[in-house]
Amino acid sequence: MTKNGSTRATLIALTALAPVSWGSTYAVTTEFLPADRPLFTGLMRALPAGLLLLALARVLPRGAWWWKSAVLGALNIGAFFPLLFLSAYRLPGGMAAVVGSVGPLFVAGLAAALLGERPTVRTLLTGIAAALGVSLVVLKAAGALDPLGVFAALAATASMSTGTVLTKRWGRPAGVGPLALTAWQLTAGGLLIAPIALLVEGAPPALDGRAIGGYLYLALANTAVAYWLWFRGIGRLTATQVTFLGPLSPLTAAVIGWAALGQALTPVQLAGMTVAFGATVFGQLKPRTQAQGRRRGTTPVPPDAGSNSAAAPTTPAAATVTAVPTAPTPNGS
Repeated sequence: MTKNGSTRATLIALTALAPVSWGSTYAVTTEFLPADRPLFTGLMRALPAGLLLLALARVLPRGAWWWKSAVLGALNIGAFFPLLFLSAYRLPGGMAAVVGSVGPLFVAGLAAALLGERPTVRTLLTGIAAALGVSLVVLKAAGALDPLGVFAALAATASMSTGTVLTKRWGRPAGVGPLALTAWQLTAGGLLIAPIALLVEGAPPALDGRAIGGYLYLALANTAVAYWLWFRGIGRLTATQVTFLGPLSPLTAAVIGWAALGQALTPVQLAGMTVAFGATVFGQLKPRTQAQGRRRGTTPVPPDAGSNSAAAPTTPAAATVTAVPTAPTPNGS
């Protein structure tokens, strides 16, 4: 493996830690946190993490980045969390994760329109395989689908997918790193969730030591670090590559459920895990056009060149949103 190949593999592995971390959310929520407080949990994940990163970055948005940060914060955090929670509570076993697993196909379409990343047959087939694999892992027989739950799941997937593509399109202001960009989005998203949580769930619940420890984990490792790695990856990889890491979230949730919560894994689930993981790996392979370009002696501009990522040409890659990039559902983040 060349030095560039090794660096790229390291970047992908670090970005993948985000959905892997999100896959632990359900276990932490059910074992450590107060029951039936999903919006408060979303608030405790986003706002403290955002304020902490803001204190570390010590950079505030300027000019147009005030409204851009608000839009990205709403799409990736503030709207995504409540919609995802609503879908998870209204849909039967794992269906929210199944709807979310079509995220790569959402991103492929949006990336074609906004980033010029033309979807390939490989992208579409890999996206279908990822959704199929996640379905085999998490889908359980249950009652009729709730229309509001289905709408919320689709809206959550569309929200996160749009946020991923716009994060890539807008890039970052000159001299601003991914830490500050993450801080702005988490803070904006947390501020959006706060009044919703207060109106819907009322005053915060009393917290014991286990709950405090659970919220600290969610705010620090599961959100502050994970989202920093995620947005850092979006800046350096194509949008479709990043979103194909999303299925790692429900897969991680299934493994934790088996290893820590005593939940059995059936042969069908194991087959689904193999298919979904294979699609995730396949989605990171370099498109043939990149290799052909290097053989001609040309050097493609990296996706995150300059202060505006959208200005740099990108190449199509095999096309996430994780079934759960992020809320305590039975399947992941």
